Amino acid sequence: MEIYYQSVQSFVSLTAAIKNKFLKKIKEKIWMQVIIIYTRYLLGGAFVFASLIKIKGQRFTTESGAVEPINSSWHFFETMYQSGLYWKFIGLGQLLAGFLLMTQRFSKLGALINFPILANIFAVTISYYFAFTPLIVAAMLLANLALIFWEWDELKILFNLKYIPPNYQSFEKRKVWEIVGVVLFIFTFLYRLIIDQYNVGFWFSICFLIGTIGLVIGIKQNKKI
Repeated sequence: MEIYYQSVQSFVSLTAAIKNKFLKKIKEKIWMQVIIIYTRYLLGGAFVFASLIKIKGQRFTTESGAVEPINSSWHFFETMYQSGLYWKFIGLGQLLAGFLLMTQRFSKLGALINFPILANIFAVTISYYFAFTPLIVAAMLLANLALIFWEWDELKILFNLKYIPPNYQSFEKRKVWEIVGVVLFIFTFLYRLIIDQYNVGFWFSICFLIGTIGLVIGIKQNKKI
């Protein structure tokens, strides 16, 4: 029996070593770090965009869902909207999670806060009819899980596991990404604070422009090193 346990422990240790080596190689890739950086921007920006309408105490749509069937999604959202404080509380939670993700510096905390919010949204979308919305939310949930997995080396200390600092220079830790994140947050916050209409195309175009400028600057800075 003792030999069996030793064999299992050896197998687990070997698997962990292979996994850590594999993850280290992936995390050293600049293109993977860029994907992670912009995934944070995308998820965070989407949450900030959606949060302000709730914080301002407004509906998703101009029409009330009170006359819709009680088991419909529109009636459900109307009930949440009519709650007042709860509706604004959801918005504040989304705003906080989105802001933390976009800052990059506090993205680990943002991913942890964002996960239960997204999980709750996903549960709602599969409980009512939302057409293809569950697929979109599922993709966002998987992306958030990927962010948590990416940060696992540091997050595992929450489970009393040993953390070993990386021995390579991280492209994603550069100051430019924090600056771009703050600029994106301020633009999105002010835009949604002033404008109530869901003009997603204009908002996304400006965010794309800001993100592209940041990417060019980040790549140029990296080539100088």
